Order: sequence, then C-alpha cells, then structure tokens
Amino acid sequence: MKTLACGEIMTGCAATFRGETEDEILARAGRHAAEDHGLEVTPNVVELVRAHIRDDGQASGAQGRA
Repeated sequence: MKTLACGEIMTGCAATFRGETEDEILARAGRHAAEDHGLEVTPNVVELVRAHIRDDGQASGAQGRA
C-alpha cells in the first residue's frame, strides 16, 4: 500500500490518500489538487506529487482518504 500526505506539498492541508499503486493515488490527488486547491495538474505537478508518495512503512502518521 502507498500513501500521499497532501500537507507535505500544500502546507496546512490534512488530506491523505492511500492506494495500491502510484497511478491510483495520482488520480485521486489530481482531482483533489484541482478541486480543493485550484491547481492545474501539469506534468511538473505530477512529478512533485509522485516524489511525495511513500510506501506505508515510510509515511509519517498518514491516514487513508479516498
């Protein structure tokens, strides 16, 4: 299982995402970035997000949210 904590990228955001694959997390995080942060999901944003995806054992206190 993999985890992304949005707050590691967007200070103050409590959203976290869990999924079996990076692509699953990227899809959820992309919707979140656009809807909740008003960001355009560019290739640079995707790479930034990808760099913050961790295996569950590496994530610090993250909880799942779909």
